[in-house]
Amino acid sequence: MDLAATIASHLLQINAIKLSPQKPFTWASGIQSPIYCDNRIALSFPEVRKAIIDGFVAESKALEPFDVVAGVATAGIPHGALLADALELPFIYVRSKPKGHGRQNQIEGLVKEGARALVVEDLISTGGSAVKAVDALREAGITAAGVLAIFTYGFPEAEAAFQKAGCPFRALSNYDALLSQAAATAYIKEEEVAALSAWRKSPKTWAAGE
Repeated sequence: MDLAATIASHLLQINAIKLSPQKPFTWASGIQSPIYCDNRIALSFPEVRKAIIDGFVAESKALEPFDVVAGVATAGIPHGALLADALELPFIYVRSKPKGHGRQNQIEGLVKEGARALVVEDLISTGGSAVKAVDALREAGITAAGVLAIFTYGFPEAEAAFQKAGCPFRALSNYDALLSQAAATAYIKEEEVAALSAWRKSPKTWAAGE
């Protein structure tokens, strides 16, 4: 089993990812979605947590060189800190916006101008939060070596966002691997695969059962 399939299998087993094509979830944006992903749950399972960090270590080699790991607040912070520990590198994290008090930092930790940062995010949908973090790092004089994520939906918007930002992006697992594993383990029925695939192609217009 390759890395994408292994991580997808782990996330399904611990219910970090839930698939419900008949009773879709509603995202904050209003989009009806047959999938709900909460990778924070992986932190409570040592075996899964280790598999994710081992995967990050392996995938990070393609984005070298870098000398600091930067987590994207908030979900990317714990995974980024664990990766920094595994790589024996400094860790910083990037807020979605500067604090409204104190030093009003957007980047927390020791920021060294000229450093190269490996950015860690837990989940990529449109890529907006990760690219925003990359922009904040660049404004602080830090180069983004690339972005690592646990899971990506594979939306074209995300691919376009990273390409426009000129930032490499890699994910341990993806939507196609997830559907394959879910079908293989009878988590979903074969006839549900088509509906789930259709959602990824057009999430804004998709409706359950269509």
